[in-house]
Amino acid sequence: MRAPVLWLAAFLLGGLALSGTPAQAQVVDPAELKNLSIEELTQLDVTSVSRRSERLSQVAAAVTVITQEDLRRSGATSLAEALSLATSLHVARSTQGSWAISARGFNGTAADKMLVQIDGRSIYTPLFAGVFWDVQDVLLEDVDRIEVIRGPGATLWGANAVNGIINIITKPAADTQGGLVTAGAGTPLERSFGAVRYGGAFGEASDDTSAAGHYRVYGKGFDRGPLVFVSGRSAQDPMHMGQGGFRSDWHATGQDVLTLQGDAYSGQLGQALHSDTRLDGGNLLGRWSRSVSERSDLEVQVYWDRTHRDIPGQFEEHRDTWDVDLQDHLRLSEKNDLVFGGGFRSTADRVGNSASILFLPDRRTRNLFSLFAQDEIALLTDQLHLTVGSKLEHNDWTGLEVQPTIRFAWTPDDHRTLWAAVSRAVRTPSRLDEDIEFVVGGRVVLQGSPDFVSEKLIAYELGYRVQPDPRLSLDAAAFYNVYNDLRSQELQPDGRIVLANELDAETWGLELRANCQLLSWWRLQAGATWLEKHLRLDPGSTDPTGGQGEGNDPPSRFSLRSMIDLPHGVELDAWLRYVDRLPAPVVPAYLTLDLHLGWKVVRSLELALVGQNLLAPRHAEFGPATASREEIERGVYGKATWHF
Repeated sequence: MRAPVLWLAAFLLGGLALSGTPAQAQVVDPAELKNLSIEELTQLDVTSVSRRSERLSQVAAAVTVITQEDLRRSGATSLAEALSLATSLHVARSTQGSWAISARGFNGTAADKMLVQIDGRSIYTPLFAGVFWDVQDVLLEDVDRIEVIRGPGATLWGANAVNGIINIITKPAADTQGGLVTAGAGTPLERSFGAVRYGGAFGEASDDTSAAGHYRVYGKGFDRGPLVFVSGRSAQDPMHMGQGGFRSDWHATGQDVLTLQGDAYSGQLGQALHSDTRLDGGNLLGRWSRSVSERSDLEVQVYWDRTHRDIPGQFEEHRDTWDVDLQDHLRLSEKNDLVFGGGFRSTADRVGNSASILFLPDRRTRNLFSLFAQDEIALLTDQLHLTVGSKLEHNDWTGLEVQPTIRFAWTPDDHRTLWAAVSRAVRTPSRLDEDIEFVVGGRVVLQGSPDFVSEKLIAYELGYRVQPDPRLSLDAAAFYNVYNDLRSQELQPDGRIVLANELDAETWGLELRANCQLLSWWRLQAGATWLEKHLRLDPGSTDPTGGQGEGNDPPSRFSLRSMIDLPHGVELDAWLRYVDRLPAPVVPAYLTLDLHLGWKVVRSLELALVGQNLLAPRHAEFGPATASREEIERGVYGKATWHF
């Protein structure tokens, strides 16, 4: 564990070295952290749909924005937990470190159809084409917003943005000036957690009236208790982790902004039958943005990401990823808004195999080249817009992949948008699809295939977004998805299971969301989703599962949040969630309630008491219907946050 600790120290010192001499720190006043009005929420700028800033109310896509105020008042302590705020996402905890998170179906602990990014850095792993959620951590107080796009985004973001995109965007360093200390403890899950962050300024801008740059450094950690089995016995999977990092933003000229940021982490996750899993890694990202003119801006981003995971008795993985991305935005005329660019990514891994789980070969390097372009065209009037584009990617797995999209948006006024889209996206093969071998008793029982091809989706979407009253906004989206060449498990004559692409599927559904300011001091947020899924094996398939292993999805979910501002700086928030029964394996439906009581004691001090999963002693959210399925207990914790 010595190396990760040295990394952490180096990252923190590096951030301080970049900062120069700190300027006067600015105190952040928690009393100013008020809910945005409904009007202001609809006018939020989002960047994930078109890789440029545009108003949420007018985008031609199904979008949910989780704001910093949503995060603060939710009581969530991790990124995975916070994503439950987007009702359109099915977020389920399987074990202490394992989550199933996806949109529009095909959810699982190895869900592989959502692209997830933190500040433009993809956290997708080519090992199984998904996300290791246990090591994805940020200081939630530093998150500006989380943009959740339901539906394909492959034209701009590439392969694996099939069912949606989750884009976590942290605040610029200038917005995190001064100091922050936060600490909390509770039982049984959130045993203890805390963080320290400090931000300052350096240099002078060209006009000599403001700082040329800003920085922040932070450190955080947590100790979480284990989940429990169906019997109530401990699952023996506690987790503790430490993480630190920095961000520095420098306005080199009036046109150029340079950003350098990085993180490093180290932790352990318990296992009932083996030694603890060891987790560590780090990343470093640099970004140069130039505003060429009022009609043009350019951005170049480079990052390096290293991860290490050692699961005794299963496997060990070391991975290094290098990524370069270039984007140019040109407003060609009043009727044409063009975004184009390209990128290169190289990822190399080294796997330590066990007797039962093997990746063969044990080392692989894969390269990805990409070009993309998307143009938004105003038709006839400024009320009707057509967006067309495509991404061309060449990878070492399947060669050239083409992922086009076409979108229409009709905005008769600032309060109504009707939109429709047709898109193509692919999910490229992972190491699991091609190279995995599971061995039982010296015999291979499941095996990947070098002939595995990309999974394909054609998606049809229709949406309507309206603000009929300054105190009310409504959002509806319907979709119909057609999938081909999904992963199947083909039974061979010798009893082996070989992974192949003999499964097709259709899904369709409806997503609704409402935001209502009932009174000046009382707001309600509601959301609901319905999903239907039909699986179909190709003729000649020998898959004994019928494709059920490719996701376990509830037919319906709903969420209701109440946020009340009481006198004397007191807040009372309630969050009610219902998740329908999962079909295979069966997980019973559940209804759960979280409560958050906050008190802004003075200008810079806030206290909170949070109760989680209050309606039952414990409940299951995911996993096999066996005695080893883990359940989440009712819990409570207290938290204090001090700004200085």
